[in-house]
Amino acid sequence: MVLSRLWQRVQQQREQAAVSRRPIPDDLWKRTLVRYPFLQRRNPADTAELRRLTSLLLDRKEYSTVGDLVLTDAMAVAIAAQAALPVLRLGLQHYDGFVGIVVHADQVVARRQAADDDGVVHEFDEVLAGEAMEGGPLFLSWADVRAAGWSDEGYNVVIHEFAHVLDMSQGAANGIPPLPPGLSASEWMDGLQQTLAALRSDLEAARQTLIDPYAAEGEEEFFAVSSEVFFTAAAALQAAHPDWYALLCRVYLQDPALEGTPTRRR
Repeated sequence: MVLSRLWQRVQQQREQAAVSRRPIPDDLWKRTLVRYPFLQRRNPADTAELRRLTSLLLDRKEYSTVGDLVLTDAMAVAIAAQAALPVLRLGLQHYDGFVGIVVHADQVVARRQAADDDGVVHEFDEVLAGEAMEGGPLFLSWADVRAAGWSDEGYNVVIHEFAHVLDMSQGAANGIPPLPPGLSASEWMDGLQQTLAALRSDLEAARQTLIDPYAAEGEEEFFAVSSEVFFTAAAALQAAHPDWYALLCRVYLQDPALEGTPTRRR
């Protein structure tokens, strides 16, 4: 018990030192919250914790760019703040499996290989706005990161890729993030697969869907895509898929429809 308290004190001191090394100026933080309104919280304590976690991510991760893109403080804070949102109540330890974040100016084309049912390998090009790989680094398109603040369609590449990081924090991505006590893997997967099946049914019937069709690729993509919608279009997701929304609330320990952007006074 004494050693545990001592270790906690050491960790707190380390985190306080990290926050001191990577302070976020008030003006920059305010501009970030205005630029990405889904980051705003009604509870001031949550806003303060989000800011603290953002500083810790700035200190713990290595940020780099490709080509002529110049990394600014505003870019790094924008990425770190959005990455911190999913783990606001879960802790940054889930992101310990990688260090590097590589930012490209725009989307990139990656050469892929895939084998069909007969074992024949086919090559194809895939356009990527981001990619999270086990062990890292994590790649992001700055054009897509920047656009997230103005989107009302539930699109957010940072949350998407960091949802994959959460998924992979326990092994290969399979759509199962760290689950809280009282939520079994079977209950989680039942809810996920039922909502995924409903999405696929809507797509086959050519019905418009709130969740992007890319989510139908599999359980891991469904979790990542629906996490984007959960944090950036919470009320719409709650209305369209209330049971799935409730499960996401239990996993993230957040209810963005209640805790998100404050109502602006006229």
